[in-house]
Amino acid sequence: MTEPQFFATPGYGDQQLAEMRYSQAVRVGDRVETSGQGGWGDDWNFPESLEDEIVQAFENVERTLATAGATWRDVIAVNSYHVPDSPETIGEAHNRVMVAQFRERMGDRAPIWTEIGVPALGAPGMRVEIRVTAIIGQEEPARGR
Repeated sequence: MTEPQFFATPGYGDQQLAEMRYSQAVRVGDRVETSGQGGWGDDWNFPESLEDEIVQAFENVERTLATAGATWRDVIAVNSYHVPDSPETIGEAHNRVMVAQFRERMGDRAPIWTEIGVPALGAPGMRVEIRVTAIIGQEEPARGR
C-alpha cells in the first residue's frame, strides 16, 4: 500500500498546519484529496464580493492541488459548501460563478458535484468552501448517456 503524503499550501496552509494542526491535501498513489478551501488570501481576509470570494476559493484549490502534483484537469469530484442567499436555495449568484469556474478550469471534464447549503462556515463572513478529489494522469473520460 502506498503511504499517504500530506501537503500544506505555501502561505495560509503553513499557518493552518502550525496553528490548527491540519493539512490542506493528502496524496495516496495517484489520488489527491483536499481539505475545504475558502476564498481567503494569505492574510486571511475575504473579498467583499461573493464572485471574487468564489474565484479566490477556486484559486486556492488550484494552489493546493499543485502542492500535491495535481491540477483542476485531474479533478473527478467537487463538494461545495455555501452560505445561501435565502433559506429556499443556494442562489443563482453562487451557481453562476461556480459553473463559470468549472468551464474555465476544467475544459470538457465534467466532474461529479455536490452543492450543499450550510448556515455557517469555519471563518466569520466566509460564504463558500470547496473540497475536491483528483486522480492524477487520467485520460479524458468517455461520456456516458
